[in-house]
Amino acid sequence: MEYIENKELEEKEVKGIFTDMIKYAPSKLCGMLGNVITVPIYTSLFSQEQYGLYTISIAMLSFLCIIFSDWVGLSGLRFFRHHQISEDLPKYLTTLVTILTINMLLMFTISFIFKDSLYSFFHVPFKYFLSVLLLIIPVAVRALLSQIIRAQLKSISYSLTTILNQFATIFLAVFFAKFFNLGAASILLAMGVSISLIDILLLYQSEILKVFKFQKIEWKFILPIIKYGIPIAATSLSAWIITQSNKFIMNSISGFSKAALVGVGYGLTLPILMTLFAMITVAAIPRIINLYEGKIDVRPIISRFLGYYILVALPVITVMSLYSVEYTHMFVANPKMYEAYKLVPFFSFGVFFLAMTDYTTLQYHLANKTHIEFIIKVISGIIGVILNFVMIPKFGLIGVGIATFSANFLYFLLSIIIVLPNLNIKFPTNTVAKMLISAIPTGCILYTFKIYNIHIPAKVQMLLILAIFYVLYYVAAKNLIIKKS
Repeated sequence: MEYIENKELEEKEVKGIFTDMIKYAPSKLCGMLGNVITVPIYTSLFSQEQYGLYTISIAMLSFLCIIFSDWVGLSGLRFFRHHQISEDLPKYLTTLVTILTINMLLMFTISFIFKDSLYSFFHVPFKYFLSVLLLIIPVAVRALLSQIIRAQLKSISYSLTTILNQFATIFLAVFFAKFFNLGAASILLAMGVSISLIDILLLYQSEILKVFKFQKIEWKFILPIIKYGIPIAATSLSAWIITQSNKFIMNSISGFSKAALVGVGYGLTLPILMTLFAMITVAAIPRIINLYEGKIDVRPIISRFLGYYILVALPVITVMSLYSVEYTHMFVANPKMYEAYKLVPFFSFGVFFLAMTDYTTLQYHLANKTHIEFIIKVISGIIGVILNFVMIPKFGLIGVGIATFSANFLYFLLSIIIVLPNLNIKFPTNTVAKMLISAIPTGCILYTFKIYNIHIPAKVQMLLILAIFYVLYYVAAKNLIIKKS
């Protein structure tokens, strides 16, 4: 592909990305807050066994959504602008809705034909299995509509619905648990009610009903959707294997109580950190796709935002890992689950490399070669599963951490080795060099805190360390000029 250089347009889009980030910020920050408070709320409401059951049920929900619904929504985002320009959006939307409906019917058919095998595989009571199947319907609708909202660049609408969904689910879960004593099923019921209401709101915000009308399906639309979407589903399934299969493996070896610890470690890291870090990608990716469709070289923009990501993510994750015990005690209400602190460093750095692949694998999405992403992720997922089976019996929770980190790091490593022509991005060496310079004095201060046991609350220490680092980085950025390699 030959690129057209348009610096003025690039700078305009960069400013647009920052504007969208500000608009998306409320949803992501509130989403992060929601993910933070769910851990203390749910660990105080439910026993360790019930929390483990909730953890397994949600993992099962994500597994089925990956196969039957999420990839349809992502296809809607990828090709929405193309069909909008071609003025055949109604036919395209008809195709998406038809594929999603067929997928739902296929899911229920398979689930009831093979219910005994699936029931035994997931190790959950049948009523939870059935609840998850029913919950997928509103979840699938939300997945499609929310991606259409993103494609329309309606960032404020996206933020509003995300915030409402997050906090409505928490409120309703507490209500059902307190007044109906439903245990872990309270959360599934709360999700069903909340997401159904959000679906109605998304229909209104997207104004899609003004455009959508059932028409004859254009079969030429189906192949690109499947060609793009199926590898994404397979890739997401591989990611699920990396991040979620450890819960099932731990449950099969040690039961719901130990699976609960894995769930707590997961809840303290991946949903919180990915929500924070997605503030950049959720704003950047739709605009980058639009630029690429306009034959503009997007590599400098991707490199720039990769640098921003490392600058935001690495200090936060490092401090979380160094204060893993204190961090876990801050948010876990049940002392029986404190042992989950062992997972925080492994899961946090695993998330760091996993989130970084949003930038390094964007090349495969732009070139419509998502099968490459699938291949490298499935390799990482298989190795992760093998490591879980080997490490968990020997090292328990530490084994889960090692396996998860190793799989995520391998996925990132493969994504920077396999580079498509004309889509290579430069590593932000200037940013990293200034970070290293800033980290040396910050590390000395942190060492002083730890060695001399200075009596400052842990949360204050964590914030202070981050503040010192970023002040030093600002000074370094203002006063140091580092030659590009």
